Order: sequence, then C-alpha cells, then structure tokens
Amino acid sequence: MKQMRIIKYSKKWWTDECNKALTDYRASRSLDGWKTFKKVMKNTKRFFFDMKIREVADKSHSSWELINWINKCKLPATEAIKYEGQLCLIPESLWDALHATFNTALYRQVNTEVLNKLRSKPTINWVPFSKEEFRQALIKCNNSSAPGPDKLTW
Repeated sequence: MKQMRIIKYSKKWWTDECNKALTDYRASRSLDGWKTFKKVMKNTKRFFFDMKIREVADKSHSSWELINWINKCKLPATEAIKYEGQLCLIPESLWDALHATFNTALYRQVNTEVLNKLRSKPTINWVPFSKEEFRQALIKCNNSSAPGPDKLTW
C-alpha cells in the first residue's frame, strides 16, 4: 500500500481536501484528476476568501484589512516637472527648466589639474577592417533598431 504524503503549503486557504485532490491527481495523472484538483482549489479559495470578507464586514474594523490582497497601484509614469515653484506645462517652460538644470556649469572655470592625477591606461590599437567586412557585419543587424554593441557582432 502506497503511503499518502502530506503536502503542506504556505497558503492559508489550503486544506486537507486540496491535499487529497492533489495526491489523487499525482497518482492518476489523468485529465479528470487535474480538473477535479483545479475545481477543489477554486471552491476552497472562494470559500476561504468569502469567509474573510464576511469576517471583516461583520467587525467594526475598516475594509483596509483587505488591502494587502491586491497589488499596489503604481503611480503614473509621468508627473509634471516643477521649476522654481511653477509647473512646466508648456514646452518653453520645460526647456527653461532643463536648460537651467543641466547647463549650470556651462561658463564656469574648470580645473583640469585633477585629470593629471589619473593613471593613464595603455592605448589599444584599432584593428583595421575592410568595407566588405563592415557591410557583412551590418547585414547581420536588425533593420528596426539602431546599430550598437548589442546588435552588431564582431
């Protein structure tokens, strides 16, 4: 006689009935066994969650207890950019904000002495290639993307 292996799952809704249905399916490996297992799981989950909802509804607690059942909402991918306390809603104000942010050092003095302290790396000679080799490499590229290290084989 085959010994029934008890399966323990971390799901709170998992029951002994789910265990039995899964064990029966694993023993038979039949389509009917799989359908029975899925049906038992569906009914068990529905019963469990309906009971939880009733429990929360009967208590004077808020429905916020159920919030961890759903995925967190992601914020929209875009938000209005603010610059000097004003929203940048037109291209001109957006340009002013980006230009002022990224070009703040445009006319500043730069001390290049710090570059002298960096160790030099040995130079690497470029391996010459012919126009035909270049064409052959381009033929392998995807026409719908820009050529780059990930699309060009060497």
